[in-house]
Amino acid sequence: MGAAEVTSHDDAPTRSRVAQMILENGPATAAELADRLELTPAAVRRHLDHLIAEGTLEARERRQIGQRGRGRPAKVFAITDQGRDQFTHTYDELAVSALRFLEQTGGDDAVRRFADHRLVDLEQRYADQLAGVPEVDRAAALAAALSADGFAASTSSTSHGTQMCQHHCPVAHVAAEFPQMCEAEAEMFSRLLGTHVQRLATIAHGDGVCTTHLPTTPPMNSQEMRQSS
Repeated sequence: MGAAEVTSHDDAPTRSRVAQMILENGPATAAELADRLELTPAAVRRHLDHLIAEGTLEARERRQIGQRGRGRPAKVFAITDQGRDQFTHTYDELAVSALRFLEQTGGDDAVRRFADHRLVDLEQRYADQLAGVPEVDRAAALAAALSADGFAASTSSTSHGTQMCQHHCPVAHVAAEFPQMCEAEAEMFSRLLGTHVQRLATIAHGDGVCTTHLPTTPPMNSQEMRQSS
């Protein structure tokens, strides 16, 4: 076995960690990945180049919501459909097994607390991106942020409000057994948009897309938002 082959084999676990980090936390810059994984920027860039070459990742500009600052947009690295497929089976089995154990030892409340906790960082990131966006544009801005994270989201107007559709769900197989995942996400949307929402369909339940109805109603007051959380 040649030296190059040894290096490639030895690097495989680290490349897997890089891809797993992006899968679980969404698109990230090389600097963010280096900080989270405690690797040098040069090492991360080398792994990123390899993962892009094999089709696991793709590079793209970070989507800017609101006024763009000076300079070029940051380049982020996102998981591709091919890359996601490599993780889906093993990741789903592990997640379902862990949640079953959590349910057996802590009950439904423990599963729901986990579902809520899983979205804490994501909600904060989306809240930052939606800050300053006019209320009339917030649903579309949220859909854009979701799309940037691989959810393929879009909005359309109806006679009673807005419908937001997500054409991809990375936890669909897990949510099929644990609907708390979908419930927690819907409540996150409610807090981010400041209005009540209603789930009409989910991929986890066999529908083609996850569809959320955003009714045309006055924004919730602070007490209502606390009650919905």
